Amino acid sequence: MKALRDTHYNIKRSKRKTISIYIERDGSVSILAPQKLSEEELETAIQTKEYLIYKHLAAWEDANRSKVEREFVSGQSFLYLGRNYRLDFVEEQDIPLKLQNGFFKLRHRDKAKAAEHFIHFYKTRGLPHIQRKVEQYQSKMGVEPKNLRILELKHRWASCSKQGNLNFHWKCLMAPSAVLSYIVAHELTHLKHHDHSPAFWNELDKVMPDYDKHMRWLRENGAGMEL
Repeated sequence: MKALRDTHYNIKRSKRKTISIYIERDGSVSILAPQKLSEEELETAIQTKEYLIYKHLAAWEDANRSKVEREFVSGQSFLYLGRNYRLDFVEEQDIPLKLQNGFFKLRHRDKAKAAEHFIHFYKTRGLPHIQRKVEQYQSKMGVEPKNLRILELKHRWASCSKQGNLNFHWKCLMAPSAVLSYIVAHELTHLKHHDHSPAFWNELDKVMPDYDKHMRWLRENGAGMEL
């Protein structure tokens, strides 16, 4: 990790031809750089992009004003597919957590592991939603992913491997259905274009002309998609 004045950043090198700057979901700065670029050339390039880095960081800080500190207490709201459902405690039910009659219902004795049960809910209930959306878009795009998984992805909403495997963060299931469709279409586009080149965005635009609206929603509301 290196520093740019008061900001630290991580450098990741690959066979790419240009430098790209990303602000991760935790606010850290990642710089993707060509392998052939020397340390001196890279430092010079980063210095010329200093304004852009701080501009991205300012946008991240604005977006994170939507962050919500949730507690596992009765009446607290939790997101699922863009809607808020309040938490209600019950003494007995067949599983620790379920969504029923407009409430998240959690067995009182399972409160200590509430976060684990919510994550399990998003993974198990979310996978069929994502599978249906993948099936919907893959036929339009002429692609076919291999494996689909919902897991913990740290600072990414989703990822696409070179082998054609798609991974989705369980937090994606907090987003509205249309935004979830964007995340799916975005990753399916990576099966054709692994980078974010103009060709990538042109391909995505063919199946989702309003993708920028969903990108903006994630930037503005992503910080609130937390347990």
